[in-house]
Amino acid sequence: MKRLAWLTFTCLAVAAVGGVAWTWSEALAQTPKAKKAKAPAAKSANNPAVSEAVHGDWSRWRGPNGDGISYETGLLSEWPAEGPPLVWRVKGLGGGYSSVAIAGGKIYTLGNKRGKNHMVCLKVADGSIDWTTPIGGGGGPNSTPTIDGEFVYGVSLAGDLACCKTDGTLVWAKNYEKDLGGKMMSGWGFSESVLIDGDHVICTPGGDQALLAALDKKTGDVIWKTAASQSSLGRKGDNGAGYASVVISNAGGVKQYVTLVGRGVIGVDAKTGTLLWSYNGVANGTANIPTPLVAGDFVFCSSGYDTGSALLKLNRSRAGFDAQEIYFLAASKMQNHHGGMIEKDGFVYCGTGHNNGFPLCIDSRDGKEAWRAGRGAGSGSAAIAYAEGHLYFRYQDGTMALIEANPKEYKLKGQFKIASHNGESWPHPVIAGGKLYLRDQDELLCYDIKK
Repeated sequence: MKRLAWLTFTCLAVAAVGGVAWTWSEALAQTPKAKKAKAPAAKSANNPAVSEAVHGDWSRWRGPNGDGISYETGLLSEWPAEGPPLVWRVKGLGGGYSSVAIAGGKIYTLGNKRGKNHMVCLKVADGSIDWTTPIGGGGGPNSTPTIDGEFVYGVSLAGDLACCKTDGTLVWAKNYEKDLGGKMMSGWGFSESVLIDGDHVICTPGGDQALLAALDKKTGDVIWKTAASQSSLGRKGDNGAGYASVVISNAGGVKQYVTLVGRGVIGVDAKTGTLLWSYNGVANGTANIPTPLVAGDFVFCSSGYDTGSALLKLNRSRAGFDAQEIYFLAASKMQNHHGGMIEKDGFVYCGTGHNNGFPLCIDSRDGKEAWRAGRGAGSGSAAIAYAEGHLYFRYQDGTMALIEANPKEYKLKGQFKIASHNGESWPHPVIAGGKLYLRDQDELLCYDIKK
């Protein structure tokens, strides 16, 4: 949340009948009608997504920062009626809802082939398959690979975390359940895309002795595990890993890993794996899916199944941290099912509604609605990404929509039907190297969105 990250806000508790009302004011004492300060532009030195955009890379699900924001430039600001040109379309990836990661002219994804989950590598130039390597079991995988230099990491639906070299050689593998005592909160399989941070792989096995874990990225050896009695984290939800992926926060000056698990949102000390805080308010007992948004001392979180959304402020305390609920939005106001959320310039954009992707924009400071567009261009849920002032909505029915990221109004800038529709159109869109990549079960499609 750029506005939250760069501007210092103060919470003013105001006595009110029946409780406490929260208002927000900027430390510069601006009035609500005063012009809001503009956040500085992201710098390549401290934002890996900027440098990746220069090379046409996208190293992890939702990008290297896990926020769905691409820094690609020179892209089409409107689409022709028939949609952008289709560059290539290939088959042979296997089944599953994995999206893609890209680096060094290669594309990596996961697919279920002949009853096993495979890591699949393709060439950016023409989509031809370079190699496939079996990594584990389960049905169609949901995880997207993570690339780190000469290695690529992926998680099978059955929880096999595998490290391969970028030539396809399997280096090591660990199973979340057998090796780490892991557990999923519900029955759709392990789905996270792991985080590589320095020399460590950060993953979410989901067990009481290893809710999160850090492994040596070259050997798979355990560095630390997060022990937590999950039933004590709140009554809502269920024990086990959720369907989100870990992101990094530096709230309160402490580096920590934040994710959404079966019992809600948690923060874990990056050095030791110690559980720092938890928040149960957005947990549901079916599937906790959206990856939280983090900025400064704030975390924005949501889940579907008639649950809702919340903004948290992480405060240092004697016990470690307290997750303070600044506001909570009921499901009727905002619930993100599984398409993800984008924060840009202090506003949160997403598709809202259970099994729906109604386009929505809210002010992240107070949760007030900026606009609500109704059904939108497509039907079903919507997986989203952002690049160069626009939101890329991929609807469940195979509709792609380009929407201006403008908090003042909903403005549709183009739409088209994806050339294939082999199943629910759920994998997240990827913008890299002037191209739009769309995984559709056994197929991958590449569209040219450069001006």
